[in-house]
Amino acid sequence: MELWLIGLVFVIIGIVLLVFEAATPGTFFVAIPGTILIVLGIIEMIYPPFLTTIYAPIVAVVITIPVTIGVFLFYRSIAPPGKPMATAGASLIGKEGVVMEKIVPDSLDGKVEIERQMWSATGNKEIEKGKHVKVTKSKGVHVFVEEVK
Repeated sequence: MELWLIGLVFVIIGIVLLVFEAATPGTFFVAIPGTILIVLGIIEMIYPPFLTTIYAPIVAVVITIPVTIGVFLFYRSIAPPGKPMATAGASLIGKEGVVMEKIVPDSLDGKVEIERQMWSATGNKEIEKGKHVKVTKSKGVHVFVEEVK
């Protein structure tokens, strides 16, 4: 097997890892080895015996430090740290959602999904799963809903 093919395999694996990172942002631990594999692969394709030398691990470490710092800075710029947003039930009044578990009067066993969040819910009458509902009032983290006709 030609040694430069090992470099090509490294580059391909690195690209796959970076594509995975792009598809699932936040798993930055995948971007770092992906970048390292691409750089080592390119060097191996240019200078085929490179991976068998003592310099390969040294280059990997030297690449890791700036890449890690760069990834952290990138993620901090797109998602600056801040207080988590708290959603109170009162902010949902008037919003619509879908019943995920049957709504039964005087019971908080019912569940509705509103804006991609699950809430305990009750209503004045039974509402079957899958029906569209509107929040009429809230108490703490529980909402009261009525069916949207």
